[in-house]
Amino acid sequence: MAVYTEVSDDQLRQFMQSYDLGEVTSFKGIAEGIENSNYLVETTKDRYILTLYEKRVDAEDLPYFLDLLRHLADRGLSCPTPLIDLEGRYLKQLAGRPAALVTFLEGISVSRPTPDHCSKLGTALAEMHLAGSDFEQTRKNALSLEGWQNLFKHISSQADEVAEGLTAVIERELDFLGENWPKNLPTGIIHADLFPDNVFFLGDRLTGLIDFYFACNDALAYDIAICLNAWCFEAHNEFNTTKARQLLAGYNRLRSLNADECNAMPVLCRGAALRFLLTRTHDWVHTPDNALVRPKNPDEYIAKLRFHQSVASAREYGLDIPS
Repeated sequence: MAVYTEVSDDQLRQFMQSYDLGEVTSFKGIAEGIENSNYLVETTKDRYILTLYEKRVDAEDLPYFLDLLRHLADRGLSCPTPLIDLEGRYLKQLAGRPAALVTFLEGISVSRPTPDHCSKLGTALAEMHLAGSDFEQTRKNALSLEGWQNLFKHISSQADEVAEGLTAVIERELDFLGENWPKNLPTGIIHADLFPDNVFFLGDRLTGLIDFYFACNDALAYDIAICLNAWCFEAHNEFNTTKARQLLAGYNRLRSLNADECNAMPVLCRGAALRFLLTRTHDWVHTPDNALVRPKNPDEYIAKLRFHQSVASAREYGLDIPS
């Protein structure tokens, strides 16, 4: 179970007294997630999610994340909405950790997305980008070119233990991306971690986006590249062009990608694959054997990076490039 900080009944009772949300009827930890401690709280009025932010989340970033969620929700995006207590606070302390109570979203994540799921995901991503277009706060993407270099410094001596020759693969890719990373693309708020486990569905209806704790300001098309990596590969890492075409078409229904964004997609996809290869390799070599949650194997993103390195044109992702 990914609950790192235990909350006692008395601590929860005192925390909930500052909200007008009825009496607590149920309280239990949620196994999913690797960054924070999450609990499902049920009261006589409704269900809520209580999140305690652990050490991997910088406490100074929390106002940005929570303000962003409220902003997106105010503009109609279905996402967890931080609740304000009777004293006007939505970021508080509980069991020695920063904590927030947010609305509960109905739905479940899908483990094997279909082309229809990908289409709806693309539309929801465009909705999020448009809803965030007037959010005035900014946050630098800590996991872009500079951040990748810093991560590599922490794993370069052990990367070959994960996969033979991985150190050289990463070095070459960092050099390539440093020279070819696209500039002057449309930018805005991106989710930066919109994997299938961060999207909820009920049947064929997308019901919400969650886990915005990597959100930042960056190229909007980079967010799409992350989703192509996360949603459009099959179990043995074969790229599914049908899924990619549906994801991109769903996005373009609300926000059309321009020619520069389309032409940059192969490089952006390589960057997205490297980003998750680096973070997964870092967690793989640095997570203790007795950790509560086992890190994800980096091999998946080695294979995805190799695929993107072979792509000559964005048309191979199913993109129609505007003239």
